[in-house]
Amino acid sequence: MDVREPLQTIESQTATAPAWTVLWLHGLGADGNDFAPIVPELVRADWPALRFVFPHAPVRAVTINGGARMRAWFDIRDANLAHRADEAGVEQSIRQVEALIEREGERGVPPSRVVLAGFSQGGAIALAAGLRRSQPLAGLVALSAYLPMIERAASDITEQAIEQPLFMAHGAHDPVVPYAAGEYSAAALRRLGFSVEWHRYPMPHSVCAEEVADLGEWLTQRFMAG
Repeated sequence: MDVREPLQTIESQTATAPAWTVLWLHGLGADGNDFAPIVPELVRADWPALRFVFPHAPVRAVTINGGARMRAWFDIRDANLAHRADEAGVEQSIRQVEALIEREGERGVPPSRVVLAGFSQGGAIALAAGLRRSQPLAGLVALSAYLPMIERAASDITEQAIEQPLFMAHGAHDPVVPYAAGEYSAAALRRLGFSVEWHRYPMPHSVCAEEVADLGEWLTQRFMAG
């Protein structure tokens, strides 16, 4: 897998000349189309012009699924979250996401106006990438996700990273990424210095209307601050 190859993306704009970008990473086995339909549900009339970027993860073998090849940000080797993430895959995906953030800068949207969001495995990459940022992003969003390689988070984090506001949300009945894993990750990130807005919803491994509304409120605050 050549990480120098840019990720393919699906994009949409809410108006011409977008001043902000929301970069949204899908979950395991999905692709960039998965969350594209959320745009009309999420966007508010008083928001600035936005570009939504939905990249497709590379296709790779996923151990926990019998080695089947599918779009994934990293291999999942074990159901145990402590050993789940393929570190090499996480590192590759972080570099590919950083390349997309750099491209937004070339298109006139600086990191300070980029929100990095993700669901499930995509949220895990959003958190892992956010820890490393020396130029803070406008915010990080992790839905139904967890922080991979959590035992090395304190050594990975930069001083600037904790300036990034963080929205995390999780379903109380999630059978894929247990609620406790998301809550534990949020607590760990708070201990590292992040300001974490945490939400719990009575749902499984999914997204609900109340969550979209709460995320919209949080994004409004980001756009007003910027």
